[in-house]
Amino acid sequence: FSPGSPYQPVIEALGNYPQKKFYNVSKLGGANQLLCFTLDTLPYSIRVLFESSIRNCDGFLVKETDAMNILDWKTKQNNVEVPFCPARVVLQDFTGIPAMVDFAAMREAVRNAGGDPVKVNPACPTDLTVDHSLQIDFSKCAIQNAPNPGGGDSQKPMAKLSPLKAQPRKLPCRGQTGCKGPCSAGDSSRNSGQFSAQIENTPLLCPFHLQPVPEPETVLKNQELEFGRNRERLQFFKWTSKVFKNISVIPPETGMAHQINLEYLSRVVFDVKDFLYPDSVVGTDSHTTMVNGLGILGWGVGGIETEAVMLGMPVTLTLPEVAGCELTGTASPLATSIDIVLSITKQLRQADVAGKFVEFFGSGVSQLSVADRTTIANMCPEYGAILSFFPVDNVTLKHLKHTGFDEAKLEVMEAYLKAVKLFRSDESSSREPEYSQVVQISLSSIIPYVSGPKRSQDRVAVNNMKSDFQACLNEKSGVKGFQIAVEKQNDIVPVQYEGNEYKLSHGCIVIAAVISCTNNCNPAVMLAAGLLAKKAVEAGLVVKPYIRTSLSPGSGMVTHYLSSSGVLPYLSKLGFEVVGYGCSTCVGNTAPLPEAIRNAIKQGEIIACGVLSGTKNFEGRLCDCVRANYLASPPLVVAYAIAGTVRIDFETEPLGTGFNGKSIYLRDIWPTRRELHAVEEECVISSMFKELKEKMEKGNKRWNSLETPESTLFPWDLKSTYIRCPSFFDKLAKEPVPPQPIENAHVLLYLGDSVTTDHISPAGSIARSSAAAKYLTNKGLTPREFNSYGARRGNDAVMTRGTFANIKLLNKFIGKPAPKTIHFPSGQTLDVFEAAELYQKEGIPVIILAGKKYGLGSSRDWAAKGPFLLGVKAVLAESYEKVHKSQLIGIGIAPLQFLPGENPSTLGLTGREQFSILFPPELSPRMTLDVKTSTGKVFSVIALFENDTEITLYKYGGSLNFVARRFL
Repeated sequence: FSPGSPYQPVIEALGNYPQKKFYNVSKLGGANQLLCFTLDTLPYSIRVLFESSIRNCDGFLVKETDAMNILDWKTKQNNVEVPFCPARVVLQDFTGIPAMVDFAAMREAVRNAGGDPVKVNPACPTDLTVDHSLQIDFSKCAIQNAPNPGGGDSQKPMAKLSPLKAQPRKLPCRGQTGCKGPCSAGDSSRNSGQFSAQIENTPLLCPFHLQPVPEPETVLKNQELEFGRNRERLQFFKWTSKVFKNISVIPPETGMAHQINLEYLSRVVFDVKDFLYPDSVVGTDSHTTMVNGLGILGWGVGGIETEAVMLGMPVTLTLPEVAGCELTGTASPLATSIDIVLSITKQLRQADVAGKFVEFFGSGVSQLSVADRTTIANMCPEYGAILSFFPVDNVTLKHLKHTGFDEAKLEVMEAYLKAVKLFRSDESSSREPEYSQVVQISLSSIIPYVSGPKRSQDRVAVNNMKSDFQACLNEKSGVKGFQIAVEKQNDIVPVQYEGNEYKLSHGCIVIAAVISCTNNCNPAVMLAAGLLAKKAVEAGLVVKPYIRTSLSPGSGMVTHYLSSSGVLPYLSKLGFEVVGYGCSTCVGNTAPLPEAIRNAIKQGEIIACGVLSGTKNFEGRLCDCVRANYLASPPLVVAYAIAGTVRIDFETEPLGTGFNGKSIYLRDIWPTRRELHAVEEECVISSMFKELKEKMEKGNKRWNSLETPESTLFPWDLKSTYIRCPSFFDKLAKEPVPPQPIENAHVLLYLGDSVTTDHISPAGSIARSSAAAKYLTNKGLTPREFNSYGARRGNDAVMTRGTFANIKLLNKFIGKPAPKTIHFPSGQTLDVFEAAELYQKEGIPVIILAGKKYGLGSSRDWAAKGPFLLGVKAVLAESYEKVHKSQLIGIGIAPLQFLPGENPSTLGLTGREQFSILFPPELSPRMTLDVKTSTGKVFSVIALFENDTEITLYKYGGSLNFVARRFL
């Protein structure tokens, strides 16, 4: 702060802990009572920004005026840009590998330009979790064919227990010395005390004796293939952990990035050499927001912005509005956290909180566990909010105590948070902050919902599911409809599978995935799925064998508590076998459906369904022949899998027939809250978190045995199809080049509304007919060796070819969903990459025309990098998703917006014109520019540069080049 300023930061000792020091923000103005009053009225999330601005104020990147603007949030919100220096960064491998490849390339570029490459290191703690490489090649381990695993009538013959499973075979106990012959399955399933306390190998249970056994064949086979496919990437990651300072890599098979962030990496309060400050984080995973449920300010950003933060630059954001979400009442016993999440998602989306912080308060907050809070916070990107913040309170501290936090550390944490006014009290006398708006939600009104069939925001009450799906069949093709002729809506397609005949119809379930990325922090919902499976098996219910079922835990903790509670064998019995640890079905890494089922679906034009407990259900994401995808809670995923169809009314129709021909309804097997809480208390204990931390720190044998180079610069292999030095730094220079005009550009793509980053960025498996497949084939690879786009994010040649390769991309030039476009000079219809490649060879720049909400969905850096490498110079859209717009600027693409009320249609544009855009030498925020077309039409657009920082980044050719120049 300037010497003459009345506001001088005060560093003082913490009460009963004089060795601990901190910035006391409440004493910034000395005895200024007005300042203290202002601080009390600020939302808690804004107080975190304020503390950071005080602590990091250097007069250059963070200025005194920035701190004062944050303090004056009530009048400055939405009107000023402020910097924020997060305490740490979290990466996952899909988006982390391009960041680390860029770092390696930056070292190379700095060396070539005469700088010292050793200086290129992350400036803040950076954790990279390898969790997005898992693919489900194997599922339904033989454990599902074992005799009745505890409970029910153990005297029933196997044929009656599982009539659909041919040739059941017994599972050996694999030489476990603790397995000493037949035991009382019904009793031992409830006795968690006999289970091994060591979880280094995450033991499962023998279905006969309920004693620990090694991981099933399914997990081991998937892990082996994961390491085989991704050895080159994994070696690169291990090299980065050795060579770069401030980088730690958490190896595969440990857990998902957002869950590791919550269980293992979260500090809540940093204590660095006895100096205290709040934990905060940005990450390349959209689920980073989950940590806000612990009172840790954090959100997902693109890889481009993350790299800048890793090099010591702050995140710049518009001082946000903060919507206060007042929770009251208590949720229904049947409503899970997912129901609460989806209800809040819908109401906050309707309340228009896009681009805002959301902060929760009210009597209902204390009734939510930290597990519930983190699940709710995880979904905030789906309703457009930057983050959803739950301030630290007594519930948080109790949770941290149960998960192994040291008692003395918790005492210091509580004293510090109270001193800096970041601790939320339940006392009625405590003053609630003032908010930009207040959204009131009664938890008592929430009932079970699913979400789909194409978008997460389209919620359907479970009791209306059957009628809603029927309406979707009738509706015209669009965001919900499938437009199936009335006479074909009851078509039945018989299919032979494993020697039996089954009948497929509209609404049949073919994929059912229990994914715990949003639920593993919340044992209740996963245990609910297990207890429901237990009751189902005991009642004699089964799942049809052609349904692609899977259980993908987010971490070993989930497997452990499912195992120790005795429910895992029942899930396995229904086909929900643990397939591995990492993102799989959610990101399109699902093994193909059986050929007979695929053929039947395609020949009969059946609207087949997938049901999963994840957060993404865009059409075609799970499988190209599965057109309807529903998000549901884990127990409902199991219930729908048993039913085999979404065309069921759970109130009046049975799930199936159990023993003795008895009809079994959902209400007969749905676990009560009392049952859930009893099992949760018994099985989810603090030792699990402690032992998991030990497991993470030990790594695993495959990872530990990987050999990596020791060189300062990465030895690029020119033959590699995984790791390639990108071309972003080819034109690195010490001085920026003024913005160049875009002259006579053709339109590469003419897109409509709600184009998501899934449509833009490469994701999932590499289709055999795609441009990326042609490239890999020319490199000598077979389709079995293609792997996924996520695995090849370190190869810009593959990723560029996969940009706009989504089969559901609707380009108005083509008129139907396909990854195609028109190359106008030749008139040819080509793959998007092939057309872009021709334009670049001809020296013709290209632009993109789009509608509203361009770039909706998860933050993906290749949604910007890909178009940049395709030669895209600008995007002209009606509106943008905020994070994606920032990514475009960060890579050097100009985001231009049509004037209010204007769009290509109102302007009479066909997209076949050529466009010219002149940038003045001196740009200013939100400047209006003129666009001229080859037909003589002239119209205006807004250049969406929000501040001088974004203009500077654009002038330098993006943030990567801007950062790299600091080392020259």
